[in-house]
Amino acid sequence: MTKSIGILTAGGDSPGLNAAIRAIGKSAIRRYGWNVVGFRDGFRGLMQNRSIRLDGDFLSGILTTGGTVLGTSRDKPHQMDVGGTIMDMTDVMVENFTNHHLDALVCLGGGGTHKNALRLAERGIPIVTLPKTIDNDLVETDASLGFDTALGIATEALDRLHSTAHSHHRIIVVEIMGHNVGWLTLGAGLSGGADVILIPEIPYSVEDISSAVALRRSGGSTFSIVAVAEGAVSQDLVSSINAIENDSEPETGRRVKLAMANRKTTVEIARELEESTGLESRVTILGHVQRGGAPSPMDRVLATKLGVAAIESIEAGEFGVMIASQGEGVRSVPIGKVAGRTHHVPTDHPWVESARALGVCMGDDS
Repeated sequence: MTKSIGILTAGGDSPGLNAAIRAIGKSAIRRYGWNVVGFRDGFRGLMQNRSIRLDGDFLSGILTTGGTVLGTSRDKPHQMDVGGTIMDMTDVMVENFTNHHLDALVCLGGGGTHKNALRLAERGIPIVTLPKTIDNDLVETDASLGFDTALGIATEALDRLHSTAHSHHRIIVVEIMGHNVGWLTLGAGLSGGADVILIPEIPYSVEDISSAVALRRSGGSTFSIVAVAEGAVSQDLVSSINAIENDSEPETGRRVKLAMANRKTTVEIARELEESTGLESRVTILGHVQRGGAPSPMDRVLATKLGVAAIESIEAGEFGVMIASQGEGVRSVPIGKVAGRTHHVPTDHPWVESARALGVCMGDDS
């Protein structure tokens, strides 16, 4: 009998999602003659049974477009707002999956999506996932859809800001996305020539940053570019968090739980730097522009590779797995090994070591 599969995209939008949808759909149709159904707006669409048939015409021309043609949401199957009441709608989703006579469901998303996919897999839905997040914070995969594109956008922004920082002899503080990990800020800071890079994994001191700026001034540089991850935390905050008695969690885990609620804003960091250095400071928050636009060639290739591999996994009857990028190839990883875990930047990572070797200040006195 002809197989039928469903696809949904959940969590934040990301460049490369449409390329992955195209690869999944086209390889399913052309190689095996399967039926492909897309659910609108993530898990909410599955709950509300809002679907569309993904045929060749629908899939044509979406390779280069950003966002997701299926729409997305951050709804959780077990905590869904239904008419103002939070309800567990998992049973409804299982029922809708069954009524569509689907043989598998492919979920594209990041950390939250993988936790939700695991819940549905534990309820018996045959699921395959693809890693999608500009944060690059999923474990067990070398790369996630959207990271390369976002890295290019953030790097271009730093490139452009150099000229205005130099012209006005200013400190330009640039806030870069990444949630509670520093991959995007670290990569953009390195490739965009930032003078200071602040990431959540390495707590910063404004005094150490000011000293680095002063050292640049003594060497004849009248401006500095500071790349700040949105989850960057100060050493003072870390000391306060580490004082909390919670030894059951790793230090990084404790730190990031309170970081977003208690961290200094990028504007506050810039103000303190202006006061301590005497240099004018300006703030640029890149925000959602990092998630928009056409995917980079590398993200298109990654999306295509992962999408085709997802279909091969379904054909082989391999479910409950994430299709991970490993070197030039792919590997199936149990979703249970991915859900609930975060890929943080190791403090001795080669990117960090390279930055320090170039004299980039990482916010500390190392």
